[in-house]
Amino acid sequence: MGPYVSRIAWLLAQPSTLIVLFLLLALILSFTRRRWLGRTALLMALALLLVSTFTTFGYWLITPLESRFERPAEPARIDGIVILGGGMDGEVNTTRGGWELNRSGDRMVEGVRLALRHPDAKVLFAGGASILAPGQESEALAARRMLIGFGIAPERIVLDEKSLNTEENARFAKELAGDTAGQTWLLITSAFHMPRAVGLFRSVDFPVVPWPADYLASGAEGLRFKPDQSTENLAVTTIALKEWIGLAAYHWTGRTGDLLPAP
Repeated sequence: MGPYVSRIAWLLAQPSTLIVLFLLLALILSFTRRRWLGRTALLMALALLLVSTFTTFGYWLITPLESRFERPAEPARIDGIVILGGGMDGEVNTTRGGWELNRSGDRMVEGVRLALRHPDAKVLFAGGASILAPGQESEALAARRMLIGFGIAPERIVLDEKSLNTEENARFAKELAGDTAGQTWLLITSAFHMPRAVGLFRSVDFPVVPWPADYLASGAEGLRFKPDQSTENLAVTTIALKEWIGLAAYHWTGRTGDLLPAP
Protein backbone atom coordinates (compact mmCIF):
# COMPACT_ATOMS: atom_id res chain seq x y z
CA MET A 1 0.00 0.00 0.00
CA GLY A 2 3.01 2.32 0.45
CA PRO A 3 3.29 3.56 -3.17
CA TYR A 4 -0.46 4.13 -3.42
CA VAL A 5 -0.68 6.04 -0.15
CA SER A 6 2.32 8.23 -1.01
CA ARG A 7 0.91 9.12 -4.45
CA ILE A 8 -2.49 10.06 -3.04
CA ALA A 9 -0.94 12.02 -0.17
CA TRP A 10 1.17 13.98 -2.63
CA LEU A 11 -1.85 14.78 -4.81
CA LEU A 12 -3.37 16.47 -1.76
CA ALA A 13 -0.15 18.22 -0.69
CA GLN A 14 1.03 19.70 -4.00
CA PRO A 15 0.82 23.50 -4.32
CA SER A 16 -1.96 23.61 -6.91
CA THR A 17 -4.19 21.37 -4.79
CA LEU A 18 -3.47 23.36 -1.63
CA ILE A 19 -4.37 26.60 -3.42
CA VAL A 20 -7.72 25.15 -4.49
CA LEU A 21 -8.40 23.77 -1.01
CA PHE A 22 -7.64 27.14 0.62
CA LEU A 23 -9.94 28.88 -1.86
CA LEU A 24 -12.75 26.39 -1.19
CA LEU A 25 -12.28 26.86 2.55
CA ALA A 26 -12.41 30.64 2.12
CA LEU A 27 -15.62 30.35 0.12
CA ILE A 28 -17.28 28.10 2.69
CA LEU A 29 -16.25 30.29 5.62
CA SER A 30 -17.55 33.40 3.86
CA PHE A 31 -21.06 32.11 4.53
CA THR A 32 -20.41 31.71 8.26
CA ARG A 33 -19.70 34.03 11.15
CA ARG A 34 -16.01 33.17 10.90
CA ARG A 35 -15.36 35.31 7.87
CA TRP A 36 -11.98 36.32 9.29
CA LEU A 37 -10.87 32.69 8.97
CA GLY A 38 -12.06 32.75 5.38
CA ARG A 39 -9.97 35.86 4.71
CA THR A 40 -6.98 34.13 6.29
CA ALA A 41 -7.46 31.10 4.01
CA LEU A 42 -7.78 33.42 1.01
CA LEU A 43 -4.55 35.21 1.93
CA MET A 44 -2.77 31.85 2.28
CA ALA A 45 -3.98 30.78 -1.15
CA LEU A 46 -2.83 34.04 -2.71
CA ALA A 47 0.55 33.89 -0.96
CA LEU A 48 1.15 30.32 -2.10
CA LEU A 49 0.07 31.21 -5.64
CA LEU A 50 2.35 34.25 -5.72
CA VAL A 51 5.42 32.46 -4.38
CA SER A 52 4.95 29.32 -6.48
CA THR A 53 4.19 30.97 -9.82
CA PHE A 54 5.86 34.38 -9.88
CA THR A 55 9.16 33.85 -8.04
CA THR A 56 12.22 31.61 -8.29
CA PHE A 57 11.33 29.88 -5.02
CA GLY A 58 11.14 26.47 -6.72
CA TYR A 59 14.57 26.91 -8.33
CA TRP A 60 16.02 27.95 -4.97
CA LEU A 61 14.59 24.78 -3.42
CA ILE A 62 15.75 22.45 -6.16
CA THR A 63 19.31 23.76 -6.57
CA PRO A 64 20.77 21.96 -3.50
CA LEU A 65 19.31 18.70 -4.77
CA GLU A 66 20.68 19.12 -8.29
CA SER A 67 24.09 20.20 -6.99
CA ARG A 68 24.50 17.31 -4.54
CA PHE A 69 26.06 14.90 -7.04
CA GLU A 70 28.18 16.24 -9.87
CA ARG A 71 28.57 14.17 -12.98
CA PRO A 72 32.02 12.53 -12.84
CA ALA A 73 34.46 11.84 -15.64
CA GLU A 74 33.13 9.06 -17.83
CA PRO A 75 34.65 5.72 -16.80
CA ALA A 76 36.71 3.94 -19.42
CA ARG A 77 34.72 0.77 -18.79
CA ILE A 78 31.05 0.57 -17.88
CA ASP A 79 29.55 -2.81 -17.08
CA GLY A 80 25.98 -1.69 -16.59
CA ILE A 81 23.67 1.31 -16.86
CA VAL A 82 20.58 1.69 -14.67
CA ILE A 83 17.99 4.13 -16.03
CA LEU A 84 15.18 5.04 -13.66
CA GLY A 85 11.68 5.47 -15.02
CA GLY A 86 9.82 8.74 -15.02
CA GLY A 87 10.89 10.03 -18.42
CA MET A 88 8.27 8.35 -20.61
CA ASP A 89 4.74 9.55 -21.41
CA GLY A 90 2.83 6.41 -20.43
CA GLU A 91 -0.60 7.51 -21.63
CA VAL A 92 0.57 8.43 -25.13
CA ASN A 93 2.85 5.41 -25.48
CA THR A 94 0.14 2.98 -24.38
CA THR A 95 -2.17 4.29 -27.10
CA ARG A 96 0.29 4.96 -29.91
CA GLY A 97 2.93 2.34 -29.21
CA GLY A 98 5.88 4.68 -29.47
CA TRP A 99 8.43 6.07 -27.06
CA GLU A 100 7.31 9.64 -26.40
CA LEU A 101 9.29 11.40 -23.68
CA ASN A 102 8.07 13.82 -21.04
CA ARG A 103 9.94 16.67 -19.29
CA SER A 104 12.28 14.14 -17.62
CA GLY A 105 13.11 12.46 -20.91
CA ASP A 106 16.79 13.44 -20.70
CA ARG A 107 17.18 10.34 -18.53
CA MET A 108 16.46 8.20 -21.58
CA VAL A 109 18.50 10.35 -23.97
CA GLU A 110 21.57 10.11 -21.75
CA GLY A 111 21.02 6.38 -21.24
CA VAL A 112 20.87 5.74 -24.97
CA ARG A 113 23.97 7.88 -25.56
CA LEU A 114 26.01 5.95 -23.00
CA ALA A 115 24.70 2.59 -24.16
CA LEU A 116 25.86 3.35 -27.70
CA ARG A 117 29.29 4.45 -26.46
CA HIS A 118 29.72 1.31 -24.33
CA PRO A 119 28.45 -1.61 -26.43
CA ASP A 120 29.32 -4.25 -23.84
CA ALA A 121 27.35 -2.66 -21.01
CA LYS A 122 24.02 -4.03 -19.85
CA VAL A 123 21.14 -1.56 -19.86
CA LEU A 124 18.73 -2.01 -16.97
CA PHE A 125 15.56 0.07 -17.11
CA ALA A 126 13.54 0.29 -13.88
CA GLY A 127 9.98 1.51 -14.21
CA GLY A 128 6.52 -0.02 -13.97
CA ALA A 129 3.13 1.38 -14.91
CA SER A 130 1.52 4.38 -13.24
CA ILE A 131 -0.39 3.26 -10.15
CA LEU A 132 -2.93 6.04 -10.66
CA ALA A 133 -3.67 5.12 -14.28
CA PRO A 134 -4.85 1.49 -14.49
CA GLY A 135 -4.50 -0.01 -17.94
CA GLN A 136 -1.36 1.83 -18.95
CA GLU A 137 1.59 -0.25 -20.08
CA SER A 138 4.74 -0.18 -18.02
CA GLU A 139 7.36 2.41 -18.85
CA ALA A 140 9.80 -0.44 -19.32
CA LEU A 141 8.04 -1.62 -22.48
CA ALA A 142 8.26 1.81 -24.12
CA ALA A 143 11.87 2.12 -22.99
CA ARG A 144 12.68 -1.24 -24.59
CA ARG A 145 11.15 -0.08 -27.89
CA MET A 146 13.25 3.07 -27.76
CA LEU A 147 16.49 1.30 -26.91
CA ILE A 148 16.02 -1.25 -29.70
CA GLY A 149 14.97 1.53 -32.07
CA PHE A 150 18.34 3.19 -31.51
CA GLY A 151 20.22 -0.02 -32.19
CA ILE A 152 20.74 -1.44 -28.69
CA ALA A 153 20.82 -5.24 -28.94
CA PRO A 154 17.83 -6.84 -27.17
CA GLU A 155 20.06 -9.25 -25.25
CA ARG A 156 21.72 -6.29 -23.51
CA ILE A 157 18.41 -4.95 -22.15
CA VAL A 158 17.15 -5.91 -18.69
CA LEU A 159 13.69 -4.72 -17.68
CA ASP A 160 12.05 -4.13 -14.33
CA GLU A 161 8.36 -3.78 -15.15
CA LYS A 162 7.07 -4.08 -11.58
CA SER A 163 8.51 -1.23 -9.54
CA LEU A 164 6.10 1.51 -8.51
CA ASN A 165 8.46 3.89 -6.70
CA THR A 166 12.15 4.62 -6.22
CA GLU A 167 12.47 2.21 -3.31
CA GLU A 168 11.25 -0.65 -5.49
CA ASN A 169 13.45 0.60 -8.37
CA ALA A 170 16.51 0.04 -6.18
CA ARG A 171 15.42 -3.31 -4.76
CA PHE A 172 14.38 -4.87 -8.06
CA ALA A 173 17.39 -3.45 -9.92
CA LYS A 174 19.67 -5.07 -7.36
CA GLU A 175 17.94 -8.42 -7.89
CA LEU A 176 18.12 -8.18 -11.68
CA ALA A 177 21.72 -7.00 -11.81
CA GLY A 178 22.91 -9.91 -9.66
CA ASP A 179 26.48 -9.94 -8.40
CA THR A 180 28.10 -6.63 -9.36
CA ALA A 181 31.28 -6.99 -7.31
CA GLY A 182 34.19 -5.39 -9.14
CA GLN A 183 31.90 -3.91 -11.78
CA THR A 184 31.06 -0.30 -12.65
CA TRP A 185 27.37 0.52 -12.90
CA LEU A 186 26.03 3.98 -13.64
CA LEU A 187 22.75 5.26 -12.21
CA ILE A 188 20.91 7.70 -14.46
CA THR A 189 18.04 9.80 -13.19
CA SER A 190 17.09 13.47 -13.01
CA ALA A 191 19.57 15.56 -11.03
CA PHE A 192 16.91 16.64 -8.51
CA HIS A 193 16.00 12.99 -7.90
CA MET A 194 19.56 11.71 -7.55
CA PRO A 195 19.99 12.20 -3.76
CA ARG A 196 16.93 10.10 -2.94
CA ALA A 197 17.84 7.48 -5.56
CA VAL A 198 21.43 7.17 -4.32
CA GLY A 199 20.25 6.80 -0.72
CA LEU A 200 17.92 3.98 -1.66
CA PHE A 201 20.47 2.17 -3.86
CA ARG A 202 22.95 2.35 -1.00
CA SER A 203 20.35 0.91 1.37
CA VAL A 204 20.14 -2.25 -0.78
CA ASP A 205 23.96 -2.45 -1.15
CA PHE A 206 23.97 -1.72 -4.86
CA PRO A 207 27.06 0.46 -5.48
CA VAL A 208 26.42 2.79 -8.40
CA VAL A 209 28.11 5.82 -9.93
CA PRO A 210 25.60 8.71 -9.91
CA TRP A 211 25.13 10.11 -13.41
CA PRO A 212 22.65 13.00 -13.11
CA ALA A 213 20.73 14.32 -16.10
CA ASP A 214 17.72 16.53 -16.77
CA TYR A 215 18.72 19.67 -14.85
CA LEU A 216 15.95 22.21 -14.20
CA ALA A 217 17.91 25.02 -12.52
CA SER A 218 21.09 26.84 -13.49
CA GLY A 219 21.98 27.14 -9.81
CA ALA A 220 22.36 30.92 -10.10
CA GLU A 221 18.70 31.98 -9.89
CA GLY A 222 18.66 32.97 -6.21
CA LEU A 223 15.39 34.29 -4.78
CA ARG A 224 13.68 36.90 -6.95
CA PHE A 225 10.53 37.64 -8.91
CA LYS A 226 10.27 35.82 -12.23
CA PRO A 227 6.88 36.72 -13.71
CA ASP A 228 7.58 35.73 -17.32
CA GLN A 229 7.41 31.92 -16.84
CA SER A 230 4.64 31.41 -14.30
CA THR A 231 3.61 27.90 -15.36
CA GLU A 232 7.21 26.70 -15.43
CA ASN A 233 7.83 28.27 -12.02
CA LEU A 234 4.87 26.38 -10.58
CA ALA A 235 6.05 23.12 -12.15
CA VAL A 236 9.56 23.47 -10.70
CA THR A 237 8.17 24.40 -7.27
CA THR A 238 5.95 21.33 -7.34
CA ILE A 239 8.82 19.02 -8.29
CA ALA A 240 11.15 20.51 -5.66
CA LEU A 241 8.62 20.24 -2.84
CA LYS A 242 7.74 16.68 -3.80
CA GLU A 243 11.40 15.66 -3.77
CA TRP A 244 12.16 17.24 -0.41
CA ILE A 245 9.07 15.63 1.11
CA GLY A 246 10.11 12.28 -0.37
CA LEU A 247 13.63 12.60 1.05
CA ALA A 248 12.26 13.42 4.50
CA ALA A 249 9.69 10.61 4.42
CA TYR A 250 12.24 7.95 3.43
CA HIS A 251 14.71 9.17 6.04
CA TRP A 252 12.22 9.48 8.92
CA THR A 253 10.84 6.00 8.23
CA GLY A 254 14.33 4.50 8.33
CA ARG A 255 14.53 3.51 4.67
CA THR A 256 17.56 5.72 4.00
CA GLY A 257 20.43 6.54 6.31
CA ASP A 258 20.88 10.27 5.66
CA LEU A 259 18.44 12.97 4.70
CA LEU A 260 20.90 14.02 2.00
CA PRO A 261 23.33 11.22 1.11
CA ALA A 262 26.99 12.22 0.97
CA PRO A 263 28.54 12.53 -2.51
